[in-house]
Amino acid sequence: MANDRKRCFVCNKDKIIYPCRGCSQEFCFDDLTKHLQNLNEDFNTIINDYDQFRDQINQKQPVSSSMKQIDQWEKKSIELIQQTAQRYRNILIEKGGENFDKLKRKFDEITEKMKKVQKENEYNEFDLNYFKDQLMKMKRQSEDQLGMNLNGNSQIFIEKLSKTVIQKFILRKWKQNGSTIYGGHGEGNNLNQLSYPSGIFIDKDRNIFIADWGNDRIVRWKRNENRGIIVAGGNGKGNSLNQLNWPTDVIFDERNNSIVIADFGNRRVIRWFFNTNQSEILIRNIDCCQLTMDKFGFVYVSDYEKHEVRRWKIGETGKETLVAGGNGKGDQLDQFNGPSFLFVDDEQSLYVSDRGNHRVMKWRKDAQEGIVVVGGNGNGKNLNQLNDPQGIIVDHEGRIYAADHANHRIMRWCEGDEEGEIIVGGNGQGDESNQLSYPHGLSFDGEGNLYVVDRGSDRIQRFELII
Repeated sequence: MANDRKRCFVCNKDKIIYPCRGCSQEFCFDDLTKHLQNLNEDFNTIINDYDQFRDQINQKQPVSSSMKQIDQWEKKSIELIQQTAQRYRNILIEKGGENFDKLKRKFDEITEKMKKVQKENEYNEFDLNYFKDQLMKMKRQSEDQLGMNLNGNSQIFIEKLSKTVIQKFILRKWKQNGSTIYGGHGEGNNLNQLSYPSGIFIDKDRNIFIADWGNDRIVRWKRNENRGIIVAGGNGKGNSLNQLNWPTDVIFDERNNSIVIADFGNRRVIRWFFNTNQSEILIRNIDCCQLTMDKFGFVYVSDYEKHEVRRWKIGETGKETLVAGGNGKGDQLDQFNGPSFLFVDDEQSLYVSDRGNHRVMKWRKDAQEGIVVVGGNGNGKNLNQLNDPQGIIVDHEGRIYAADHANHRIMRWCEGDEEGEIIVGGNGQGDESNQLSYPHGLSFDGEGNLYVVDRGSDRIQRFELII
């Protein structure tokens, strides 16, 4: 018996011991009994846990919360598609009849002219070219109704409907309190001040070029700096090549390392080169309000007095094209009343802030007239109205952002919608972080943050993207 005595793993006393196969330890009889009881209790606990988990599985509903969300999304999508489809059915019925009547009246008018000229037997090459041109215009109008080719190619129209639905689901939001990244120190000409800023341009490095209207200069502000540098003008008001007079807009031309400026007071568009610090006049004798550039290097300029927009190819002097308006001051679809800010998308469709008509117009490439895509319901502050619109941007999904100048807010519209929505501002005129005062220029940076030229507060506000 003495030979069987060893130390117990628990009590550490010399006793007769018994091994436990599970844990490879040796216990005295009393401690072995306790050890086995503990194992039994642990095993029962595990059995209870399994039973509880089994009950949880049995209590699970056939449709989880994720499935419910998918069902809700499906239902909402179907409803939205049905609503959009019905809206465009109504448009086809209503506008189709109107456009047909309008086209028929135009056709009858031209036909009467042809009959008269033929009867009088007095016509020449100019008359023939005129009638050919009118016929081509009427053909284009008949094929372009609602962007749908009546010869059978309706895929473009269906893609437009799909795009409209997608717009509803992918809606970005921004913080409602903006941060002042430049200016905000009162009106002045110090390098941390602005005076009635107008246009703005952000390059790929997030350098911000500002048309500092009241100081007759262009200022460039780099990230994380508390003051800017003058890159054009700043030599007093004047018409010399080193001076500006009320610059209203600026764009950075990366290909030529230069900036193009709408020098409104001097009625010219001028370019400044960074490498040589020299400038040249690109366009003379034009009441240039705002400008933009497309991906092909064409510069578009709005003429505030002639109520039109023209396009130039930089480097090709004298080659200009009328791309919108040019039919005098008015509120018809081929007219403007004080066009200002411009935007050109990848398809070379031109968007124009038609200030006096309180609307934003879209002119497709080579179109003879535009369509109203924002506002157009008179001067007001309802969600279907604008009051003196200024800066505009169009994102990759085709949503239109407009600086609703006199309503002190930034609006977003999906093309085809009857109403827009306020994305920032709209809290009355003021200089608080959630307020705007006569917003002017607009821009996005590469990260989707929104920049607003808050003209009445002489500052540039940045609203950070949330989603």
